[in-house]
Amino acid sequence: MIDSLSPAWVLLAALILDAVVGDPYALYRAVPHPVALIGRMIDTLDTRWNFPSRGRRAKRLWGVILLATMVLTMAAIGAAITYVTVRIPYGWIVEAVAVYVLIAQKSLYQHVRAVARALETEGLAAGRIAVGMIVGRDPETLDEAGVCRAAVESCAESYSDGIVSPIFWYVVLGLPGMLAFKAVNTLDSMVGHKTEKYIDFGWASARFDDLMNWIPARLAGWLIVAAAALFPSTDGHRAAWVMMRDARVHHSPNAGWPESAIAGALGLKLLGPRVYPGEIVDAPWIGEGTADATPKHIRESLKLYATACALSGVLAVAVLGVVWGF
Repeated sequence: MIDSLSPAWVLLAALILDAVVGDPYALYRAVPHPVALIGRMIDTLDTRWNFPSRGRRAKRLWGVILLATMVLTMAAIGAAITYVTVRIPYGWIVEAVAVYVLIAQKSLYQHVRAVARALETEGLAAGRIAVGMIVGRDPETLDEAGVCRAAVESCAESYSDGIVSPIFWYVVLGLPGMLAFKAVNTLDSMVGHKTEKYIDFGWASARFDDLMNWIPARLAGWLIVAAAALFPSTDGHRAAWVMMRDARVHHSPNAGWPESAIAGALGLKLLGPRVYPGEIVDAPWIGEGTADATPKHIRESLKLYATACALSGVLAVAVLGVVWGF
């Protein structure tokens, strides 16, 4: 067995392991996933620091303290792991496993594919249950086309912040950067809401998540464009045109890039008005063509997703190889 490997080979090993094995759910029943542990820490600090009696400025200050605490803690843990792994025999295996559990290529593929299978074999009710596992909106308000659009949108957005972003930060800052990103991304999902409780306390986390996803989201959009250009059933030129036209009309500064790219590639209209628990969002449509998405569109999106994952992996490994050698 090889005693040491460069970061390029470590990342390649992690990506292959994730693509082939996916999430080791049996292991997570005994040992919590790192993101679950991050979530527990955030929940504890949220309870201790986010008091309703505090004023707006105080809540924002404590929100900044929360963000700094989580980022520095996770980066320090990543640095400690890296420090140890480069000094022990076969330590690259430990780092590869750490990187592997922070990427979710196969897991996302399986969850999105489950929506198409549920619709095809069991009908709308089952499709709503399956899509409810991956989106925040109220699935009971969705017809079949709405379920399919939600699955396609989730596939594109999650490719950006669940695959491209952690890989990007591993390339830029190694395991410390990857763990810091995961902390910020989890913070955004837990406290980055525009509710009375979190609009000030979670403000810094939401903005920093936008910042850390800014480059990866645009990169993800162009990788989807490249993937679309490789198949006769998808349109890379239209994907690029729609992305450049519609990405900025999305309510998110980042999600619009991969979502508009996949909308253009598939000839779909995505986004549009939607219902979340306790909230109706009158969002604009992005893309052109039909809003009547079908399970076939979900499967086409998965083809683009798998191809884009391969492209992002090759690109990241190549960059690491140039910088650190193979």
